[in-house]
Formats: sequence, C-alpha cells, structure tokens
Amino acid sequence: MRTRLQAVLAATCVALAPFSQPTAQSYPSRPIHIIVAFAPGGPVDVVARVAAEKLPEILGQPIVVENRPSSTGNLGTQVVAKAAPDGYTILATSSAFAVNVSLSPNAGYDPERDFAPIIQAATQPNVIVVNAGFPAKTLAELLEMAKTQKLAYASPGAGTTPHLTGEHLFKAIAKLDVTHVPYKGAGPATVAVVAGEPSIGSLAVTAPLPFIHSGRLRAVAISSATRHRLLPEVPTFTELGYPEIQEYTWVAFFAPAGTPPEVVQKLNDAFNRVLQMRDVREHLESLTFEPIGGSPQQFAGYVRSEVAKWAIVVKQTGAKLE
Repeated sequence: MRTRLQAVLAATCVALAPFSQPTAQSYPSRPIHIIVAFAPGGPVDVVARVAAEKLPEILGQPIVVENRPSSTGNLGTQVVAKAAPDGYTILATSSAFAVNVSLSPNAGYDPERDFAPIIQAATQPNVIVVNAGFPAKTLAELLEMAKTQKLAYASPGAGTTPHLTGEHLFKAIAKLDVTHVPYKGAGPATVAVVAGEPSIGSLAVTAPLPFIHSGRLRAVAISSATRHRLLPEVPTFTELGYPEIQEYTWVAFFAPAGTPPEVVQKLNDAFNRVLQMRDVREHLESLTFEPIGGSPQQFAGYVRSEVAKWAIVVKQTGAKLE
C-alpha cells in the first residue's frame, strides 16, 4: 500500500512539474519572449533588439522579440500583465508606462500591482522637429505660425513623454491650439513628419536622428539639460527660454507581478551585463541613448517617482488620450 501511495505521489509531482515556479538554477530552460509595446523603429524596439542579440550569450536561450504596438503602448503592456509570471514573457516599454495611468483611468494595468520591475535600460531626450519644407526655421517662428494657422504635430503615441513634451510646450506654456496626432510608435510618427503629414513632430531622438542628419527633418529644440553631442547645433529648451522642459524618454523592462524574485534578479544581472558591454554602449550612445542599468529595487523606486511626476504634468497640460 505504501509503495502504491508513493507511486501515486511521484506521478502527481511529475504532472505538476511544468506548472511549478522556475528557480534561478533551472531558469531559463526555453526561449524568452520580449513583448515590445511599440512599433518597429522606435527607441523601445531598438533597445529591445540590441538586448535580444546579446542576452542568449548570457542566458543560454533564444530571445524572441514581438511587437504589439498601439498608440499608447497599453496593448503590449496588458498582454504582459496577464502573462504567466515565470520569466518567459517580459515587457519592453517606455516612460509611457508611467504616464498612461494618469492619462486614463482605464489604462488596463496598475504599474505597481501588475508588474515586477527588472531594469531601466536607457534614456534619451525628446526633440521638436519639422519637415524640411516647413517654412518655420526656428522654434520661435513655429510658435508664431501657430498663432494664426491650424497646425498639428505627430508623436509616438498618446501617453508617451514626447506627447507630453508637445502638450507642455504648445498647450501649457504657449497656450496654442496645436493638434496632437498619435501614432503607433516613433518609427511611423517619424515617417509621417518626413512626408509632411503632419509637418511637425515631438519625438524621442533616436528615430528622427538619421533624417535630421540627412536634412529631411530639421530639429528646432531638444529637451535635454545641455546640447546633445550628436546634435550640437540644436538649442535646448532652456536656452530658448523654457527651462521647465527638461524631459526624457526612457526604455525599460518589466516582468509580470509574481515572477520569483530570483528570476527577476537573474534577468536584471543579464541586462546589466549587456549594458556594460563596450560595443553595446557605443552602439546605444551612437543612437543618442544613455545606458543606465542598476538594481530592480532602484528601478522600482524610480518608477514610483515617475508616476508621481507625470501625474503633475498631465494635470498641468490637460493632456488626454485621443
């Protein structure tokens, strides 16, 4: 009888094994999926794919990148919020993660309840750009035009920090009615501005950078504290008389809430090792990113501060989800 009972218990353990939580020792044992909350070509997609190229060297498993774009980034975020907390589905997103919960009571996720922060990977400033054929050559000329003409600007999506930078400038400070046109990521938004549909963009720097260098876009202001080394000719908002606009787009990775802390830590260690690789740092810096890194605990505190900060900006600007 005892032998039979032992056999039944053993069989039960085997049957339940696939559903047991992974440990740092056993994880990962199969491919990891990174869900990118925005379209290809934007800052989140770029950083995710740089990481995906290097992580297999450290974790020993393939990394599959999937884009689940939406204008807010909420679609991909919701997908990961509902995923199994086993470390095999993680979210790559932007600072929109911290903004959207203030913009909409129906964002579909709670940043603290539904996620385990892994790491802040990189950050970069936002830039106001215009199509090469646009008549305004400076920010002052652009704002003057907006007083008498109906203008519109593109952003990577409602709730992204470029969206908030645009609203902060046009609505809160200049008191101008410039229409916001959200896209499903920085790539599509940049292409739209290059085509002149619309002719103005508020974007994180990575996507428009090659078009600025080729002359197809013209940057009129950047949201960093000092001029950017890759765009030394572009004045900062502070220089132009708007010191309150020092705003950044960050890229980060999250796991679903309930993911074992040791698995989150293993992912954090792997991402930190990637960010410390010389070729990765040089590549990210060439695309205007500043690599960050750090612990999950540091990042969790930063996320809380970002949610609080952007709630104030949303209130000041009256920004809404279109």
